[in-house]
Amino acid sequence: MNGSDVNQHFHTIKKEKTDNKREYLFDNYKVLLILMVVMGHFIEPCTDNNTFLYELKWIIFSVHMPAFVFVSGYFSKKDPSMKKLVKGLVIPYFVYEIIYYLLYTFVLHKSTGLYFARPKFSLWYLMALFVWKLATPYVKKIPFYLMISIGMGLIVGLFDIGNFLTIPRIVFFFPFFLAGTEFDSSIIIQLRDRFRSAAAFAILTAMVTWLFVDNRHHNLSVKVFYGRQSYDEIGLDAIDGILIRCACYLISFILIYLLMFIVPAKKKRYSYLGQRTMPVYIFHGMIYSCLEYGTSILQKVESAQESAVLLTACVALVWVLGQKPFFELTNRISNLI
Repeated sequence: MNGSDVNQHFHTIKKEKTDNKREYLFDNYKVLLILMVVMGHFIEPCTDNNTFLYELKWIIFSVHMPAFVFVSGYFSKKDPSMKKLVKGLVIPYFVYEIIYYLLYTFVLHKSTGLYFARPKFSLWYLMALFVWKLATPYVKKIPFYLMISIGMGLIVGLFDIGNFLTIPRIVFFFPFFLAGTEFDSSIIIQLRDRFRSAAAFAILTAMVTWLFVDNRHHNLSVKVFYGRQSYDEIGLDAIDGILIRCACYLISFILIYLLMFIVPAKKKRYSYLGQRTMPVYIFHGMIYSCLEYGTSILQKVESAQESAVLLTACVALVWVLGQKPFFELTNRISNLI
């Protein structure tokens, strides 16, 4: 075995060890979630045009952000350093806010301002992640902190705070982040052997079928899952708002765990995209904004064929934005200092 063979041999061993340490269940899970995020945004302008897109929006919003927050919490078990938080979240937040401002103002001619305290589009998540990561080590010292966080999530809906510092969503989604920090993935791996994927798929199918045949949820707004609006803003009184939000928490947690039973746990050809969700999350919003505010193409999606084309385009967009150039760009922005 010559020198190059030896180097290749050790490179292969190192790669195999690295691969063995990766939890492909979560990589694959994140691919599904980022696809739902992109679809959820792109179908929003046309969900009133056909029943399928309307119900699909309910399905997506009931789980995609709660699950993303949960997974973010899972990978945030270690106490973060302030330097890493500033590099990875604060600096990128300001950079992307400026980019969005320039895009809205000079390209789309949309009335807006450089409001750093009011995140544009999906950038609220960067601000929220910063707060959650910073606060979690202290919050977890409080007895029954998870139940208290759920209680705070219910209470915040009583107040009309708006988008200031994305406070409502920080509070509403915090229980999912905290639950993620306590999650033990080995439990799911063990349960997957006993609780077959077919059973989880059957439960999910039953829930989706119920959604399509039930008309009572049509009296509500899907914004009950957004966490941003107060109860009053979505037409609910305090009691109904709290009860419905309790139901939202329950549904979202059930879906988070059920999806783990049907997502592949082994490495797939698309698994690498699960490590590149940030560029997809950031840049799809810019493309969406251009289509939403610069054209009327999304509002005109009506037929089943047009819906299929739109959803297929979303899949393609996730793949494109998950490629190396966009991934490297977001990394560079996260390492400006």
